[in-house]
Amino acid sequence: MTTPDASTDARTPQFSIEVEHFDSPDAQRLRAAQRLEIDRAYGGDTEPGEKPTADSIAVFFVARDDAGTPLACGGLRVVADGITEIKRMYVRPESRGSGVAAALLRRLEEAALDLGSPALVLETGNEQKRAVGFYEREGFTRIANFGPYVGAPLSICYSKVL
Repeated sequence: MTTPDASTDARTPQFSIEVEHFDSPDAQRLRAAQRLEIDRAYGGDTEPGEKPTADSIAVFFVARDDAGTPLACGGLRVVADGITEIKRMYVRPESRGSGVAAALLRRLEEAALDLGSPALVLETGNEQKRAVGFYEREGFTRIANFGPYVGAPLSICYSKVL
C-alpha cells in the first residue's frame, strides 16, 4: 500500500506498508526504539499486562520509504469479543509529520475489519502527548481503562468503532 496521493508531488513522501513478522529484524529494531523512548519518558517499563508476542499478534505491519528504510510499525492483538487492540504502533522521530502514521493507522483499521473486528481499542501513556493528540484527531474516543489497564494511573485508553 502506498500513500494516497503520493505520486502527484515530488515533495510528498512515499512509502509502502506491508505485513511483516513481529520478530523480523526491522520490526525488532523499531520496537526497541519505541521501548527506549517510552522508558525515557517514564523512567522504565511501566506497561501493565501481558507483553505482545509473535503468538499474540494477529497481524503486524512495517512501513518503509522507497529506499526500504523502516519508518514505522504497528500491529493488532485480538482481545475480548473479537475487538482488536493496536499494539506497538511507533513512528521513528525523523518520520513524524510525514503522513506515515495516518497511513499505517488506516492499514490497521483495514486489517481489523478483515479480522471481523467491530472496533479498535488502544492504550497509550499520559506522557505521550503527541500520541494522544494523534489518536483524538483520527477519531478515537477516550474510554475507561480496559483489561490490564484498569487501575493503571499512567494509562489512557481509546476506542474507535469501525
